[in-house]
Amino acid sequence: MRALFVDDELEFLELMQKRLARRGMEVVTAPDGQTALELVSQAVDSGAEPFNIVIMDVRMPGMDGLETLRHMKQKAPRLPVILLTGHACMGVAVEGLDLGAYDYMLKPVAISELIIKMEEAVRSAV
Repeated sequence: MRALFVDDELEFLELMQKRLARRGMEVVTAPDGQTALELVSQAVDSGAEPFNIVIMDVRMPGMDGLETLRHMKQKAPRLPVILLTGHACMGVAVEGLDLGAYDYMLKPVAISELIIKMEEAVRSAV
């Protein structure tokens, strides 16, 4: 599985990259929504869709996760996205699902639960 993690917390990105690499997954990271959109656009424009899934924080400076999701779904509508939030806000979760997110999870997230959710999302996109 090749995953794109989008979060402004660089320590979180490094931790996820290391922990998932130990489980045989390739993780590409983006520190903000704009970078994530560029990575997805490059993949789509080159004729390939190299990411199986995107895991994205909702709250980021600049372009937040919902805005990034909106643009990402225009470029790659079948790409599953799981939103992460540190704030239990049902309004944000519902809006994310309405925009096409596969699901959302609350931070801090257990790595085993995240992997299960990632696998479910990838299977549902096939």
